[in-house]
Amino acid sequence: MRTVKQVAALTGVSVRTLQYYDEIGVFKPTEVTEAGYRLYDDEALKALQQVLFFKELDFPLKDIREIMADPGFDRARAFKKQRELLKARRDRLDKLLALLDKLEKGEACVSFDAFDLSGYLQILEEFKTENAGTVARHWGSVEAFEQFIKKVKADEAHIAGLAIRQYGSVEKYTAAMRDSISHFSENMEKMEAMKSDGTVQKNAALMEKLYSSREKDPASPEVQAIVGELIALGETAELNIDKGEHYWDMMIDWYLHNDALIKTIDGQKGPGASAFVGRALACYFGKDV
Repeated sequence: MRTVKQVAALTGVSVRTLQYYDEIGVFKPTEVTEAGYRLYDDEALKALQQVLFFKELDFPLKDIREIMADPGFDRARAFKKQRELLKARRDRLDKLLALLDKLEKGEACVSFDAFDLSGYLQILEEFKTENAGTVARHWGSVEAFEQFIKKVKADEAHIAGLAIRQYGSVEKYTAAMRDSISHFSENMEKMEAMKSDGTVQKNAALMEKLYSSREKDPASPEVQAIVGELIALGETAELNIDKGEHYWDMMIDWYLHNDALIKTIDGQKGPGASAFVGRALACYFGKDV
């Protein structure tokens, strides 16, 4: 048995982090003495190793806890998948380093190969193969889903740029999409429930209320109250979807600068409607625009 200090020294994970992992149920000690000391055996260290692999791949702690608590969790299979993901990350980093070497030498090299979405595309293909029934039910047919994949491939560079902008990296985007797809049926059921329980209609009504307030100051308490209701309503959906740390930054930018979105919204709601929503969101999240 090892103490928490010994495990921290062995693994490089701080004592406080190990204590936190215990508190939230991600990684529990083998036993706790009557004096309150945490003790860990070799099996516990193997579990910690698994947690650290998931962390290295940017999995949220809550997802790591759920994965490892699953009675069907297969450690060997997890290692295989983690190896594939880490190899894909290594290959991408090698491409980025090679590109940087060329740029440092002053070579003219306009290349975007390092920002490919091969990992995400692989997830979509696996989902199609393993969940044909679900795909047909929600997309109408497997063929319709295949058309969606083709569209992603055709617009890969644009989607990769958005992924980096919203999530910070293609890897984080891929991990988020993998998690979202793993909860696909559950999320679709929740979205259907939102239609029947009035959530969708309430969201539409609040958006109309926001658009109709565009003559007011977007920072005014009245407008900010509407925005607050919209954000709170979205949070009640509890969908298993990681929107990315820069989601709202991107949404604000789209309302303010995306020509296609501005044309659509202003055409339906009146001139300046899109920019008003963008400024109202920016005020709510304390962003400068």
